[in-house]
This record gives sequence, C-alpha cells and structure tokens, in this order.
Amino acid sequence: MSPETNHDLVARLAARLGPAGLLTAESDVAPYAVDWRRLFPGRPACVARPASTGEVAEVVRLCREAGAAIVPQGGNTGLAGGAAPDRSGTQVVLSLGRMAAIRAVDPVGLTLTAEAGCVLRTAQDAAAAVNRVLPISFAAEGSAMVGGVVATNAGGLNVVRHGMTRANVLGLEVVLADGSVVAGLRALRKDNAGYDWKQLFVGSEGTLGVITAAVLRLSARPRHVATALLAVPDPEAALRLFTLAQDELGEAIQAFELISGLSLALVARHGGPRNPLGPSPWYVLVEAASSLPALREAAEAVLGAALEQGDAQDGVLAESGQQAAGLWALREGITEAEAKEGRGVKHDVSVPIAAIPAFLAAADRALADKLPGARPNAFGHMGDGNIHYNVLATADQAGEAVNAVVHDVVEAFGGSISAEHGIGQYRAAELVRRRTPEEIALARRIKAALDPEGLLNPGKVLPL
Repeated sequence: MSPETNHDLVARLAARLGPAGLLTAESDVAPYAVDWRRLFPGRPACVARPASTGEVAEVVRLCREAGAAIVPQGGNTGLAGGAAPDRSGTQVVLSLGRMAAIRAVDPVGLTLTAEAGCVLRTAQDAAAAVNRVLPISFAAEGSAMVGGVVATNAGGLNVVRHGMTRANVLGLEVVLADGSVVAGLRALRKDNAGYDWKQLFVGSEGTLGVITAAVLRLSARPRHVATALLAVPDPEAALRLFTLAQDELGEAIQAFELISGLSLALVARHGGPRNPLGPSPWYVLVEAASSLPALREAAEAVLGAALEQGDAQDGVLAESGQQAAGLWALREGITEAEAKEGRGVKHDVSVPIAAIPAFLAAADRALADKLPGARPNAFGHMGDGNIHYNVLATADQAGEAVNAVVHDVVEAFGGSISAEHGIGQYRAAELVRRRTPEEIALARRIKAALDPEGLLNPGKVLPL
C-alpha cells in the first residue's frame, strides 16, 4: 500500500468511525503495537475501534478496497504474537474493545451471548449474577476478551471437565473478508443442519474472519468445591493419583495440575505466596466441584489413599475459599517468578496423558545431552495432557535450538507443539515443519477460500 493510499484509508476510516473510533497518534497506538510478551513490536498505520458489527464490516470493506491488511485484536493477552501488527506501517489494527456488551444471559437454557470486546471476567460475573458459571478460566481472564478467547480456542484451568473454548461455543457472529456479516448466534445445544461453519473460526486467530459476538455455554454453579495440594515423588505417582481421582471423583474433577519443585522454588525465591508443604520434586494441585454434599468426604478419601499407597508424601485440603485461592496463587505465580529468574524459552505442548511421565523423562534427557546447562521447568494441566515445558536457557543457547530439541521429543510422542496458546507468528514456521504437507495444503485451501486476498492477519498461523 502506497503512502498516498495509506493516508486516504486513514482519512476514510476517520470519517466513518469518528474521533473515538480511530487512533493515529503514536502514543495512542503504542499499546496496540506490541504483543503481551513484547517479542513482536510492530508499527500499524492506525488502530480502528469500531463500536458495532456494522462498523466492523465497514472497516473491513474499506481496508479491502485499499488493499490494507487487518490485524484483529481483543485484550492482546495472547502468548504467540497472533494479535500484533508487523513493522511495515501499513497494517490496520482492528480493536474490538468498544464492542463490550453482554447481549443476553439465559440461566434456564444455560447460555450467555457476549460481544467480542467483552472482558472474560465481566462475562463470568454476569453468569455468576444468575447463579451460573462460565467455565472458561485462565490467568489473563481480567484482560482477555471474548472474541480473542474464541479466536484462539483458549484452554485454561477447567479443560478436564468442560473442554477447550471450542466445546463451549454454541454460536458465532462473524464478519468475513469481503465485509459481509454471517449471523449465527443460535443458542442451541443440538443443531445438525449442515456444515458446522462456526468451528472454522474457533481457533483461526483472525485469519479467516473477524468474530464480533459469541453464544457461550454456561454450567450450573456447584455448591461444593474441594481444592488440594499434594507433594508427590514423581510424575508416575502423579499419573496414578490422577487415575485414582478419576475413579473416585469422576466428572467432579475440573482441574488437575502437575507442578515441578523448581516451579514453586522460583515462586518462593521471587516473593510469591508461601507453600504450605515441604520441599518436594513434584506437586499436584487438584480441584473438584459438585453440588452433591459428599464431595469433601470423597476428596479426603482420595488424599488418604494416595498417602497410604505412597503416591503422595504430604498434602493439604483447603478448609475455605480463601485457602483454596492461596493454593491457586502458588500455581498462578509461576509465570511471573520464571520471568524474574531469567531468560525462559516457553513451550505449550500436549502429549497423551498416559505418556506424560515418559515424555518428561525423554525431554529432560534430550536437553541434558544437546543443551547442557539448560534447566527444564515443567508445569501445567496434566489432567488434559497439556504441559508447559519451559526451559531456562543459558545466554548462548538460541531459542530455535531449544524449540527443536523439545518439539522433536513432542513429535516422537505423537503430541502437539501448541496445546492451548495458539500458533500466531511465534510458532507459524514450526507448524509447517511439524504437520504433514497434506494438512498444510488443506489449511491453505481454507484460507484462500475465505480470504482470497490474504488481508486478514497475514503471517499468523500460516507463514506468508
């Protein structure tokens, strides 16, 4: 796009959106120009901030006429650079933050309809106000927005019980690359009428269309919650504990987190909350929820059996919501503590649940053999097979070399290089290397069909 075309597009967007709907000053644009991890600084032509689906459609049409690429952006909390513009000065960031309305809450049908710019915690609070639960939950829920959550198919803490975001989306409203609006906000649990097109856009990271609203599934609010932290000797014991918990607590399990001893040591070293248990090579944080009154007794029986069998050496069961929050604070403090410790190379990987202990052992061996001095720090959602196998690398160890070692092991176990964070631009080239040529060709055919001019979030998910 030439400077003249760029200037004309900005003028036309300003005329359509008004002063509140377009940002051009460098200081105003700056927060939208870089990803949350500050790995991909960009320089957009402007930031469009439409306030309605109609305005989103108009922005898309104007950008298409000018040949300008669009980078959809929600709360900009993603970890793969999927919502960051490039440095060309020609891309338009399309921020959905002004579209923040909750359009409907149905406590009987268990659905909530929210616009793309609605902050996830606001949607959670709206569900709680009618004694219901929006089960999508993760650390950035106070900033992440519904559109971005859906566009990245976010995971989080409750996937064991409720599935990824994809499993909780019943309907979508989407603006396509030509500016047309596809209205599919149906609050139906069963709809088998033709292609389930909405699933194309869940997890597409804004490369196929712009999500403007979503119908999300709610759940009944459980009356009882049991949260426990256990010290375990090794991942094999944690896996046996997970099986025991499944046998005894069944669908009540909503989170089962494996945490390395190094993780909690880093939290303590950098001023985080106190660990109520003694030092241990590994820990498990498990939470179950139910409306049945016998939940706590069942949880106590699981803890007692784990201690008796030697799969746990110590444990604590929260006596209150405040104590449960304190246990979760340990888990949630890991990322910040890791950042304070030094340079970390992050991996969001998944393998079959039963293979987690073998994967961890193999990855540790591969790092020791090929990158001496690198320290693995593993934690994450063992209950759904997702481990954040992060590596505290030395100054001379390139991130690409670390990625290659870890992802080779992931591939050997039939796993995925992105369990919940998405591909963005951070993993785009790696995705092409790790998926079959037929899978990549199919993805490019879908992209070409829905965005033939390649103007929607170019370079994300699939390399240019």
